[in-house]
Amino acid sequence: MGHAAEKFVPTKNKAAVVELLRQFPAGKSRAELAETLDISRSAVSNIVNDLLAGGLVLEQGAGVSRGGRPPIVLQINRDAGRVVGVDIGASHLAVVVADLHGTLLAQVDEPLRIDNGPDWCLSRAAELVEAALAQAGCGLEQVRAIGAGVPGPVVANKGIVSAPPIMPGWDGFPIRQQMQACWHRPTTLDNDADLGALGEWMFGAGRGETNLVYIKIGTGIGCGLLLDGRLYRGTLGTAGEIGHVTISDSGPPCTCGNYGCLEAMAGGRAIAQRAQLAVKAGQRTQLAHVDHGGELSARDVALAAQAGDAVSQQLLVDAGRQIGSALASLINLLNPGLVIIGGGVSGAGPHLLEPLRQAVAEHTMRPSREAARIVVSSLGRRAVTMGAVARALTQTFAFYG
Repeated sequence: MGHAAEKFVPTKNKAAVVELLRQFPAGKSRAELAETLDISRSAVSNIVNDLLAGGLVLEQGAGVSRGGRPPIVLQINRDAGRVVGVDIGASHLAVVVADLHGTLLAQVDEPLRIDNGPDWCLSRAAELVEAALAQAGCGLEQVRAIGAGVPGPVVANKGIVSAPPIMPGWDGFPIRQQMQACWHRPTTLDNDADLGALGEWMFGAGRGETNLVYIKIGTGIGCGLLLDGRLYRGTLGTAGEIGHVTISDSGPPCTCGNYGCLEAMAGGRAIAQRAQLAVKAGQRTQLAHVDHGGELSARDVALAAQAGDAVSQQLLVDAGRQIGSALASLINLLNPGLVIIGGGVSGAGPHLLEPLRQAVAEHTMRPSREAARIVVSSLGRRAVTMGAVARALTQTFAFYG
């Protein structure tokens, strides 16, 4: 799709047309699109003509007549290409392939250490993209666009991360440039929590919401903000670093260089470190019998808590209250209608989530508290990859969120 066509088509209306067609796989007529979206028929015709010219929408026979000639039904041409979503996490790598409707066709994932550095991690990502495409039965030549996410502050216009606390060796590395050189496809790079927010908004628990907050509790703690129906990235693209809000001036050192950050107090890595300290201190806990070569994980703590281990339960309660306290300030500040709790540690269950909700209730103003529903991610670990798919679809259909 050429830039000239893109220039004359209002991107907000174009996004709305595409999303409506995606929501109704059976299709909509031009008149139905104009009526539902409350835009002029001429505007709809311009958008549809642009999409038809790119092969992204198909005319599929006649619809139901309201009197007169039956209207032509329009549908997204889901097989006009493929899109790829890549999630490079602190401890995992996941790749998905989807059609132009956003339906998953393949998914592959594996453990990964992001501190192995960009060259090794991006090389492995390229191999997993190849494996996912093979699983989906297609080649790179069919891919329209690729979306990627990383767990650090992304400077969006440069395609790099800036001073990423849990990504040693990645600062200033040309991530997007190297990805595009490898795949020769339009590629976007975003913070993983931003993609989690976008994925939940387009495919998951956040559908229909205008203002939502997505909290990703994993190795670290991140936050994606969708305000007035658009991702809010801040001036450089690094908004949402709730994990580096100071909780305690006398707290432990954080990877960002400060002390007592939320991430250093309540992130997955912090929970695991506190569990190991409890074992070394001789506390009575099931964790003393977990053998990972001396290493414990937040997952170990969650499993022990579910099995009734009091030490593990208290670790999760403490983390939940600390996250809830920070989240309360965010809710008071932004007044979102929905807060989605995601990331691997969110699966720890009620021992984390109930104290989180209680802390929010204690520290928010009543109007903000009553407006903000707090739910668990419906996409789970796929939230980031589905957000990356959403970004790749915006590239394909030439509108930007």
